[in-house]
Amino acid sequence: MYPLRPVATLTLSELCALIGEALDDSLAASYWVKAEISSLSERGGHMYLDLIEGKSAKMRATCWAGTKEMLTAYFESETGQALQPGMSVLVEVEIQYHAVYGLSLSIIGIDPSYTLGDLARQRQQTIAQLQKDGLLDAQQLLPLPTLIRRIAVISSPKAAGYEDFKHQLEASPYSFLLSLFGATMQGEGAAPSIIAALDEIDSQAFDAVVIIRGGGATADLSCFDDYTLCAVCAQCELPVLTGIGHTRDISVLDLVAHEALKTPTAVAEWLIHRMDAQIDRLADLLVRLHRTAERQILVRQHRVELLEQRLAACNPECIYQRGYSLLTKDGKIIRSIADLQPGDQVTSHLADGTADMTVNG
Repeated sequence: MYPLRPVATLTLSELCALIGEALDDSLAASYWVKAEISSLSERGGHMYLDLIEGKSAKMRATCWAGTKEMLTAYFESETGQALQPGMSVLVEVEIQYHAVYGLSLSIIGIDPSYTLGDLARQRQQTIAQLQKDGLLDAQQLLPLPTLIRRIAVISSPKAAGYEDFKHQLEASPYSFLLSLFGATMQGEGAAPSIIAALDEIDSQAFDAVVIIRGGGATADLSCFDDYTLCAVCAQCELPVLTGIGHTRDISVLDLVAHEALKTPTAVAEWLIHRMDAQIDRLADLLVRLHRTAERQILVRQHRVELLEQRLAACNPECIYQRGYSLLTKDGKIIRSIADLQPGDQVTSHLADGTADMTVNG
């Protein structure tokens, strides 16, 4: 037997309407909610999100087109980043119930300072972990080559910043050798893409690695605070130079790099100035070498003159001029009276000639 049917019955739509009325009567107009963005997509100008709190809660949320343009522009101007999955946010929401689509949230406001605080905490955690692992200053221990000519460049191949970097080096008087390793330079996939490019670089073939990103908005730069990317760069066998084109704040990757410049053009100028400095140093060394050689030659000349004077003083001609003579017998110099016998024929060498003599006793 079936149970008795109640006297009052509702259609499904009537029940849904009752639920909606109950929610409207018992809930405030809006609430500020802390959550993490699990997923995000855009369709028809609207933004659709899944908001989560760990594994404890999950709800769908929508930011309608008119509100979305205003909120995202405000958020990006304050944080320098676009809304993206994995980001912690504080949003003002209206609770909506629809008979077909069920319960959902409509985002009508956002507090960028909350996200900035969370990003700052994550950044400090990354820096602290790199410090603990001995990687924060690892690049500084690498010596810079005297001449940095063979350069591995990690950049988006079509980026205006890469073209500016390349043209500036080509306009210099030096022959830089550039090899491009293409990578995604912003957004969620940037960190793994840059790591893959670093893995391709042969440390024996290059003097340094340059990571550049120029042009475009400052949004989506959180990838340069990624721990894994920073750790890989820190352990690179080559000096790493960065010019990732954002002046609002310095990234963790900038802190790890051997040299951090603001823009690709600034990196090119640094490389050129370093070559200038080395050329000036070589020119200075050449001048010093010439001066040292000249001093060495003058010293040698002075010693030669002294030797010549000593040799001149020992010249028999000089001795003859002082009244001395040299005796020879049969062409040999007579050094002792024991070398002579009465009747020997000897020759006396004087300043103005020779005279033959006979020994009488």
